[in-house]
Amino acid sequence: MDTRKVQRLGPSTLAMTLPAKWARENGVEKGDEVTVRTSAEGTLSVTPESARGEETEATITVGDFDADAVERAIIGQYVLGRRVIHVTAEDTLEGPHINAVYDAESQLMGLGVIEETPERITIRCSVDPEDFDLANLLTRLENTGRTMRNEAMKALARNNHELAERALNRERQANKIFVLLLRLIFTAYRNPSLARTMGLSDGFPLIAYRSVAKNLELIADNAENMAEIVLDADDDRLGLDDPTVRRIRDHTERVDELTEMAVEAIVSRDFETAREAQATFMELSERELGIMRDLPELSKKRLLQIREVLVALQQTAEHAVRIVEIASNLALNESSEFTTIS
Repeated sequence: MDTRKVQRLGPSTLAMTLPAKWARENGVEKGDEVTVRTSAEGTLSVTPESARGEETEATITVGDFDADAVERAIIGQYVLGRRVIHVTAEDTLEGPHINAVYDAESQLMGLGVIEETPERITIRCSVDPEDFDLANLLTRLENTGRTMRNEAMKALARNNHELAERALNRERQANKIFVLLLRLIFTAYRNPSLARTMGLSDGFPLIAYRSVAKNLELIADNAENMAEIVLDADDDRLGLDDPTVRRIRDHTERVDELTEMAVEAIVSRDFETAREAQATFMELSERELGIMRDLPELSKKRLLQIREVLVALQQTAEHAVRIVEIASNLALNESSEFTTIS
């Protein structure tokens, strides 16, 4: 903790000194410009010019890295907001390392190879944070997971493996949105002046958005699991009759409503929406028990597969309700009909 004494420089101007250590670490000298921003909570933030530059570079020397480690390192540097990433070897990059670079490129939005030599590959990210709104990206990620879930359920109801394959193919897009969200969240954390351009009045919700994004990514994974179960099954709708299939589809629609409400509660920071979503979650737990209790007589294999589908839906609801809890916390941090902040 460092305290500063405020001094008066003129009739309407107050001033304070910047900590010398902070100035040295950030390259701030006399005559330099800094960005000063205030938040609704009364916080004053000072951002040096150096923090606004986005041409940050990272070099990954493969050394003893295997291909998977190289790919993970590239994704990690992308998430941390690097604009340019070099992948180098002391001698020549081996085939697996080269393939790892291109595999990472295919997974990440806005990333492309700009230079390649036998011992070095350079990739550059063209993503401009100011082109994205974090709330819109959260909504897109939820919508992608919901679409995957609906395609998996339609595949089950119609014995249509093509729909299940379509759901699986969307998982890559969901992961791209998730990793892009992480990149933007880290970027806004390092440079608070960007938070406003991404739709936030201040940086307070960033840590919450990180958790929300992860839960939405796990929801998409649950939908992927459902599609895989349908593909692994024979063409008999897991042995289910029409009434049971309808009940599971109705249950899925209620899960859809919950995930949609959860993101709406986060984006709007609305406590009433969060309360409604909590009530929906309790109802879903009862529905699942009812479906399991009323299942027709089936083989152990079929019962296990159906149970896996219902578990995926239950886990989706649990991830959604975690988002709702975060939304409640954000909502209660602001004055409303429920809370007065003084």
